[in-house]
Amino acid sequence: MFTTTQYPVIELQNGGTVSGEIAALNDILKRTVYRHQGEGGTIVVPGHGYVCDEHEVVEYRDMIVILRDRVQAMVGKGATLAQVKGARLTADYDTRYGSTTGPWTTDMFVEAVFRDLSGRK
Repeated sequence: MFTTTQYPVIELQNGGTVSGEIAALNDILKRTVYRHQGEGGTIVVPGHGYVCDEHEVVEYRDMIVILRDRVQAMVGKGATLAQVKGARLTADYDTRYGSTTGPWTTDMFVEAVFRDLSGRK
């Protein structure tokens, strides 16, 4: 589900993956029309958060791709979950999407991405 308020919920126990989230966002983008330098493009209504346009979906998708790549690089070097969390790979996005409380926290997101990419589900 696309949201403008938090990192995506990746439900590994239900078959969710970070690649699946990226694919879903790409599917949303295939259905939108961009309007350069002005209003009039496709309006996107997220599952939670404010109504936005294609550009914000692109930014959200790109953020997930960047974070996936950061985690994958550490997994590739043999890092543990504790090391990945300690590296604070999400720090530059936490003010917008991060949370330390509630039903879906930044730590939960990082752990889901780590477990998905490392195969430790």
